[in-house]
Amino acid sequence: MSRAVNRADLEEVHAEFYAAFEAGDFDRMADVWADGPYAAGVSCVHPGWTMLRGREEILRSWALIMANTAYIQFVLTDVETDIYGDHAVVTCKENVLTADEDSETGFLAGGSIVATKLFVRVDGQWRLLLHHGSPVLNPADIEEE
Repeated sequence: MSRAVNRADLEEVHAEFYAAFEAGDFDRMADVWADGPYAAGVSCVHPGWTMLRGREEILRSWALIMANTAYIQFVLTDVETDIYGDHAVVTCKENVLTADEDSETGFLAGGSIVATKLFVRVDGQWRLLLHHGSPVLNPADIEEE
């Protein structure tokens, strides 16, 4: 497999993670995460949450998040991809826009998260082993401390 194809496949799975989340599509999200011999070792840290470990626990968290997210959109910046044989690391800044359709004003909020993902290639397919998201503080918030 050529290096360019390998990178393109990884970038496609990375994009699918966000597309599944934006669509609230649990099945698509489940397809991104590693399973089989890796199922027990997958890990996820949602911003502000403690570490989740194991495919079942992680997918349960995604079901809960998706059920309670009326609208979310991501604009990714600073995306960096590094491939090490059958493992890859992708880092990025997630610029997030959310809305609450149930409120009178359709409340809209935004923020930024830095994210790190570790992927493994299994049977020629990239699958997510670890996702860690950490909120980026607003510079005004830092000055107040």
